[in-house]
Amino acid sequence: MQSSEIYLESLITATPQEGRNLAIKLSRKSIAAIQTNPDVRKKLRADYAEDTAQLIASAQVIALEFQTIARANNYWKP
Repeated sequence: MQSSEIYLESLITATPQEGRNLAIKLSRKSIAAIQTNPDVRKKLRADYAEDTAQLIASAQVIALEFQTIARANNYWKP
């Protein structure tokens, strides 16, 4: 079941730090949308918590989200 919560009204952020925080939030929301059972997500954390390849893959997802947000914000250029 998809949540009806509106958590993404815009990709526009005031600062790169806010953009990075948004990228992390989007990444987490994507995982929750894919694996809708919170108990399963919690159980799976142990599998990737000590797996460097999976942690790097997670960081790559955040980086891709941040790249999209940075472009939407014209890289925060004045």
